Amino acid sequence: MTLTNHSAPRETVLVRRPGPQELRPQRTYRRRRALEAALALAVPAALILLWQLAAVQGWIDARIYPAPGTILADGWDRALAGELWPDVWATLRRVLAGYAVGAVSGYALGLLMGSLALVRAALEPLLDALYVVPKLALLPVFLNMFGLGEGPQIALVAATVFFFVWISTMAAVLAVPAGHRDAGRVFGASPWQMFRHVLLPASLPAVLVGARIAAGVAVLVIVASEQIAAADGLGHLIFDSRALFQNDVMFVGIVCVAVLGVLFSELVRLAGRFLTPWAPRDRGRSRS
Repeated sequence: MTLTNHSAPRETVLVRRPGPQELRPQRTYRRRRALEAALALAVPAALILLWQLAAVQGWIDARIYPAPGTILADGWDRALAGELWPDVWATLRRVLAGYAVGAVSGYALGLLMGSLALVRAALEPLLDALYVVPKLALLPVFLNMFGLGEGPQIALVAATVFFFVWISTMAAVLAVPAGHRDAGRVFGASPWQMFRHVLLPASLPAVLVGARIAAGVAVLVIVASEQIAAADGLGHLIFDSRALFQNDVMFVGIVCVAVLGVLFSELVRLAGRFLTPWAPRDRGRSRS
């Protein structure tokens, strides 16, 4: 955009000339998206190359911090041998089960507390107190309740996800403008119609943001839990390999956790885009 100042004895005229974004919006958008994609790939690639160089040149101890090439080769060998997939599946199974239970229960209670003031007054102080308790501190409680096995792991993930989804849902329902509710009442909307056509569309984008945050936290919690009370899973792989001084295997587990977390978070984000096509897209996808 160019602004040209034509001075006159008694007045100033500003002429706005269209810039590339106005003249060629599609081309400008594609260039910006290409630049964003290049930066997203270049930064981690540069860090990995620097790590590889540091390990090869002896700037860091390769026994403690193996080179990325060594980690990749070891992970590939373990995957081909079938040694990696049982741990990946164990972690993924626990995350999906716990996330489903926590998200459904948190969303249902968040809707109820956001819609009914008396329910909110009765339950919010108790849930606020439970929310600040570190969730790993609840693992012994779940071990006493469910014993050893999958139960404590799933319950811990469910409890973690529940609070994130509950808070985001209740806050989203309370944030629905009063004008939206008034419009529904004027048109004689029933409670179901008020929920379906007013509360749900207005609150769902914010709810899905909380669900996406919960997806990443669920992976963190299950890995920490598996390091304490599990016989398999990526968390157990990381902790066990560190105890045996197999640092290359440890980093294989860390990379798998990172990939799993990114994929799970992206899956929730894509589900959000599908469920809320009217909501603004994130990550600079807007063409404005």
